[in-house]
Amino acid sequence: MKSVITCLPLKERHKQMLEQVSTECVFCHLGTQRPTKEQLSEANVVIGNLPPALLADAPKLELLQLNSAGTDGYTVPGLLPEGAKLANASGAYGLAISEHMVGCVLALMKKLPLYLENQKQHQWKDEGPVRSVYGSRTLVVGMGDIGSEFARRMNAMGSEVIGVRRHAGDKPDYVAEVCTMDRLDEELEKADIIACSLPGTPSTCHLFDEERIRKMKRGAILVNVGRGTLIDPEVLAWALTEGYLGGACVDVTEPEPLPADSVLWNAPNLILTPHVSGGYHLEITLDRIVEIAARNLKAVCEGGEIVNEVDCSSGYRKLENRHRNS
Repeated sequence: MKSVITCLPLKERHKQMLEQVSTECVFCHLGTQRPTKEQLSEANVVIGNLPPALLADAPKLELLQLNSAGTDGYTVPGLLPEGAKLANASGAYGLAISEHMVGCVLALMKKLPLYLENQKQHQWKDEGPVRSVYGSRTLVVGMGDIGSEFARRMNAMGSEVIGVRRHAGDKPDYVAEVCTMDRLDEELEKADIIACSLPGTPSTCHLFDEERIRKMKRGAILVNVGRGTLIDPEVLAWALTEGYLGGACVDVTEPEPLPADSVLWNAPNLILTPHVSGGYHLEITLDRIVEIAARNLKAVCEGGEIVNEVDCSSGYRKLENRHRNS
């Protein structure tokens, strides 16, 4: 028998989906509560993002199925028992987050934040020329589930899309070109919109520093929905204030929650949301997370391959598993 702990706000249909995987599983559905030390001591599978420190109490763990695409804090050497696998929820968030990104980009290009502010001030005021997605050039940095879904939508609206990924691979039909990270600086100079959905790793920390932002086309729009550590908040505020950027949309910040005295709160042309583009705000996202978890639970029970298995040395999904949730 496999002991399975779920730490997600599951509905009855989600519980049934998991429980139908195998009669050889015993489930403990905790919702958003944390498991006890005794429960963890017997757990073979945990579904949900437990605080990493609690995993020291799970010596029998075979699979930790995260409910997030990010793996920050879970790839530390020795955190998981030897032989245990880590899987993320990539494939669940693309729809919700890409639509959030498109909404923010359109809002900035059409100056909607300015008009909302004018509305509050009871001002009937023309704010002048706007821009169009049609005919623009979009650079998508990170071509995983979220980046790919955003690329599809921008391409559909008439933007020329260039993708950037760590490794060379096939070019999807919705992008004009896919290049590797060594071309990042070159492509930044050409892009009207730069959209980032990179994980939080040592190699991505402050990847967008002052030097790199200065290489962007003046007036470009920068979007970040991956991890806040990608961009130094002081640098982002400076770039917006000085007009190097024409606008920015950030759903993630450094740190989180964002302190009340952060310079970002008053930065111009910034749409700032508190890490809400994903989560369970769109109901289908949780459905997709449970579908991934059910597939992996079946793999544990039957000796199959884990989808979305994470390479703990890099924090990314293993290359051979990436196509399975595309």
